[in-house]
Amino acid sequence: MSKMTADVIIIGGGVNGCATAYYLAKKGVKDVVVLEADKSIGHGGSSRNGGGVRQSGRDMRELPYAMYAVNHMWPTLSEELGVDVEYYQKGNLRMGKTEAHLKKLENLAARSRELGLDMNVVDAKTVKEICPYLSDEVIGASWCPTDGHANPMVTTLAYYKRAVEMGVRFFTEAKVASLGLYKGKLRRVILESGEVFEAETVIIAAGYESRYLARTVGIDVPLSTYFEEALVTEMQPHMFDIMLGCADGDFYGHQSKHGSFVFGSDSGLEEEIDMPLTELKTSSLTVSAGCRAIMSYIPLLADAKIVRTWGGWIDMCHDGVPVISRVDEVPGMILACGFTGHGFGTAPAVGLMLAQMALGEETVVDISALSYDRFKPVR
Repeated sequence: MSKMTADVIIIGGGVNGCATAYYLAKKGVKDVVVLEADKSIGHGGSSRNGGGVRQSGRDMRELPYAMYAVNHMWPTLSEELGVDVEYYQKGNLRMGKTEAHLKKLENLAARSRELGLDMNVVDAKTVKEICPYLSDEVIGASWCPTDGHANPMVTTLAYYKRAVEMGVRFFTEAKVASLGLYKGKLRRVILESGEVFEAETVIIAAGYESRYLARTVGIDVPLSTYFEEALVTEMQPHMFDIMLGCADGDFYGHQSKHGSFVFGSDSGLEEEIDMPLTELKTSSLTVSAGCRAIMSYIPLLADAKIVRTWGGWIDMCHDGVPVISRVDEVPGMILACGFTGHGFGTAPAVGLMLAQMALGEETVVDISALSYDRFKPVR
């Protein structure tokens, strides 16, 4: 049985794990190891999402670091990483078709403005001025001009590439079986192969699998799984660069740099999907429901051909926001899980904050509300 040591071990080679590795290396940490269970980097949710970089529609506990990422990191990320991550900051319309939709959007916009976000609800006329391709059924929308979108796979691999160049060691097909304590502190990461890695700090950013791993040292995070699906169309004439969403979450998406449309959607049946986490089959029920929703909002796409569909598992947290924190009961452990489908757009800020936490620094914004402690029993 071989043993390897590092200053920091990151479990999970998704966008959050890769970003954390990059920011640790940038801060001068010489020995960082990333362990990825699959054959490829970004195999999980990081390559299976619609690429939204949004602040609107977020829980108020997430909004400060979502805004930090948009204000201070995304605009220069392509230059910093040396790769075009296809970031467009052209705004986000979250559309409504009923008065109930608009009331929901008004409440969300009002709370967001309290934290300084430029977000307002606009009427049907303004919606058409922003995006003339939308259905007349849209009677209003929330509008956040500083929202946008980027390419999730390219972004993940850009972080990976720069981290490797800066000396981070990545191990693929390195599935973690358990964690191990030494003198009451998290120290060991044991792979299914029997290999043992050791570090002073272990960051668990492995999606739903984070729950299994934390349990091996007596910590349980209230996560559940949710299978979300997406589709991409054939290339279309350029229509718009904004991000779209719906008040009730029917679908979300954007037109990509080369012309295809990328959409994620819900059918209402996702919670009943009964498949193992290794299964990634898409459902004709979900795809058809998504297509109907998309056509009802963007009629011009009715005849667009679908090139492919794909799906992936989301780690849903009990209260809808992630756990990003140290765990007092297990010194040396940092959790970064339960992103509930919201994790891509905040990845630069999350990666930076995880690096800061690993080094004992104060995070760029206060994330105490995302502590694991919030789930301690109170009755």
